[in-house]
Amino acid sequence: MAAERKQGGWAELVTAVQVMFSQPLLAAMMFLQYAIWGSWEPPLSGYLEKKLGFTGMGLALVYNALPLMNLLAPLTAGQIADRLLPAQVALGLFHLVGGVLLFVLAFQRTLEPMVVFMLFFALCYAPTLALTNSIAFHHLRDPQRQFGPIRVWGTIGWIFAGWVLSFMRRSFGSENWAVIDVFVLAGVFSILMGLISFALPHTPPAKEAPDPLAFREALVLLKDRNYFTFFVIAFIVATELRLYYILTFPFLQTAGQVVGITSENLPAWMTIAQIAEIFTITFLLPYALPRWGVRNALLVGIVAWPIRYLVFAFTWATYQTMPWTVWLSIAALALHGFCYVFFFVVAFIYTDMVAPKDIRSSAQALINVAVLGLGLLIGGFFAGWLRDFFTSGGTTNYTMVFSIPAIITFLCAIAFAALFREERARAV
Repeated sequence: MAAERKQGGWAELVTAVQVMFSQPLLAAMMFLQYAIWGSWEPPLSGYLEKKLGFTGMGLALVYNALPLMNLLAPLTAGQIADRLLPAQVALGLFHLVGGVLLFVLAFQRTLEPMVVFMLFFALCYAPTLALTNSIAFHHLRDPQRQFGPIRVWGTIGWIFAGWVLSFMRRSFGSENWAVIDVFVLAGVFSILMGLISFALPHTPPAKEAPDPLAFREALVLLKDRNYFTFFVIAFIVATELRLYYILTFPFLQTAGQVVGITSENLPAWMTIAQIAEIFTITFLLPYALPRWGVRNALLVGIVAWPIRYLVFAFTWATYQTMPWTVWLSIAALALHGFCYVFFFVVAFIYTDMVAPKDIRSSAQALINVAVLGLGLLIGGFFAGWLRDFFTSGGTTNYTMVFSIPAIITFLCAIAFAALFREERARAV
């Protein structure tokens, strides 16, 4: 049985390669879509803190542009894309305009204009996340089997962006350019994505755009005690995800200096998280989920969070006397595979399992709004507040910063273990 599961993981990788050759434009689309995001999301906070002296709340305002627009885009730009334009044309226009905005962002050195332009960029980028999925589903022969493998190219694009940024900083000193290098790189990817989009296969606009407030229909699921428990804990855990993306880079670029890790090579080191994500979703999840069940898989995902944050907290307390602990934190980046896949991916699977067939799309929209919208938005402000609260004399005490999410996620794990009971999916 284990051999079959292993073969299934290899089969998915083989399918990813096959899809690349049979649908190279779709693979390139996913690759560039997430290369844009991966260019700036992990390293931007380190640059803004180190080079421009932004406070934690300043970082939160910049980073929260995207989750805010994830909530608003379905009501605004998403409606235009769904109703008026072929998907590939809308995708191209959004990315070309987004690329220009990223180049404008590269010249910003103060908080207020950066936040304004970041909001406009996020308004362009947020709808493209759904558009790329729609185009892929429309043109794949077997979407259920082929979408996962083709989505892997998005994670590979994110990894590639981190390596390219490290190469730029080591070879060309791009971190010391007069412009912000992460936005320049993201802008190049965005313009390239915009141009390629017009070559994508034709995907006509839907006759009726989806209801942007469709998630309201799924609120009935919250009447079930188990789903309510899961939903509340998922929301709380999502708030702690933002701490990882906003604060890990500044933490490691400071502590890592004792072992030769700098802001030049750290973007490449950070991609360990995405490499682990590919391994976990391809090999571990197909093996573990049928054996452990949803409850235990989710619990493993939740428990991985406090472990990672406790390792970070321990490293900050000891890195000057025990430099090897920095490598412990680098290794802990791999826990992202468990944190993200075993919690968030399984969360979407569980939602699909328990939702009646006629409201499954609404149920997915509900968990998206709670986790990837409101959860990340609140988490961004929480991360900024924690960073400022534990900063004195220009030095942030990351032991205290990371101890707080460790405690919160540990309590979430206890509450989940005590209150959640797995039920078989209803036949609907």
